[in-house]
Amino acid sequence: MNMQNTKLGIIIGALLLTNFSVSMAQNPIIQTLFTADPAPIVLNDTLFLYTGHDEDEAPAKSYLMREYRLFTTTDMVNWTDHGAPLKISQISWSVNDASAAQVIERNGKYYWYFSTLNKDSPGVSVGVAVADSPYGPFKDALGKALITNNMTRYAPHSWDDLDPTVFIDDDGQAYLFWGNGACYWVKLNNDMISLKGTIQHLDIKDKKAFSGKFTEAPWVYKRNGLYYLIYAAEFPENISYSTAKKITGPWKAQGILMPTEKTSNTNHPGIIDYKGNSYFFYHNDALPGGHSYDRSVAVEQFKYKADGTIPQLHMTDTGILKGVGTLNPYKRTEAETIAFSKGVKALEDKDRGVVITSIHHGDYIKVRDVNFGSTGPSSFKASASSRYDGGTIEIRIDGLEGRLIGTLNIAYTGEWENWKEFTTQTENVKDVHDVYFVFKGKEPHALFNFDYWQFR
Repeated sequence: MNMQNTKLGIIIGALLLTNFSVSMAQNPIIQTLFTADPAPIVLNDTLFLYTGHDEDEAPAKSYLMREYRLFTTTDMVNWTDHGAPLKISQISWSVNDASAAQVIERNGKYYWYFSTLNKDSPGVSVGVAVADSPYGPFKDALGKALITNNMTRYAPHSWDDLDPTVFIDDDGQAYLFWGNGACYWVKLNNDMISLKGTIQHLDIKDKKAFSGKFTEAPWVYKRNGLYYLIYAAEFPENISYSTAKKITGPWKAQGILMPTEKTSNTNHPGIIDYKGNSYFFYHNDALPGGHSYDRSVAVEQFKYKADGTIPQLHMTDTGILKGVGTLNPYKRTEAETIAFSKGVKALEDKDRGVVITSIHHGDYIKVRDVNFGSTGPSSFKASASSRYDGGTIEIRIDGLEGRLIGTLNIAYTGEWENWKEFTTQTENVKDVHDVYFVFKGKEPHALFNFDYWQFR
């Protein structure tokens, strides 16, 4: 092969690799903002994922977390942003710090256990908010902290009351675990907002019970009669775990579940079974611009071993290769339902909920496993607004340079709050495909905001 053909081959190979990377990328699962501390829960047919929010303005060596976010999925590949059901500004005793949290349902109500700096008591405290719906709104259940630093004495520092995880056993008894540099636990009363008995602590220095040095972020659950305690260990953190036949122990160290990988100093586990599969949620700093204080949630699928232990897992960019459902394109779909995206941001609009904003030329949204059925669409509509010159949405299937089935022109609407529906004809497409909305237009302004879409 001559040199010219060799160079051409290298260029083509690089392009193919880039397209492959775009088409296969799934992690981190949220790209429109930085997220951390994942807490999944399955309610009926839907997986709810509650997360922290590392704000873009976070300094290089300091957290800036002032709200919690909610995302849902029914297929494990497309995630819908539902905004912030709980903001720490709603908590009168908080010092504006939204550390790790977890939600659980009991008797038709939803309880959100969170950790935050407490202006009424030195250090970090655990609080609880409650709602009638998993979508919120959540309100402070007590008007004060549930657990304060003067109630926990195992660790000498003031930030040991971090990262609550909650679990209801088969007999109906609820347990709360939490801790940084300590692993505390306590029973909860049936009201879920008061303590039953005294606060206990585990011996985190017991090497039979814990692998390495317990740091923080416990996640407790039960599966097939075996209790699991997943946690962050060492620093920078890996994820390790222990198991027990009773929730009160003794716990048996099972080793490292996910080694320290990438460059985030922290990690935070969340494990759930959904539609016959097992999933491990965690966070890293893999998004562009990410670092130890601007993190992003990712997920891996795994299978338990026959004895109930978990194989060692590693961070991947591909994430979930096969979904567990398909998306119906003939129903209104929110623009913030995304499998993967580049450049765009999520914005909470007081009238419309979450919309997609900061759309520039070359940005895109990918939606996976869209089921067009046996007849296919003839048109496409979308709701958008533009304060400047507008732009276009190229509708492509199976790749950024995939088949173009339609182009939607978005015109100037006057102001960002002036929303209009735009429609275009589409080429017919059948069966299941990934859909790419590729945004084109004039720079340097943002092109338009994007609310929802629907094929017809």
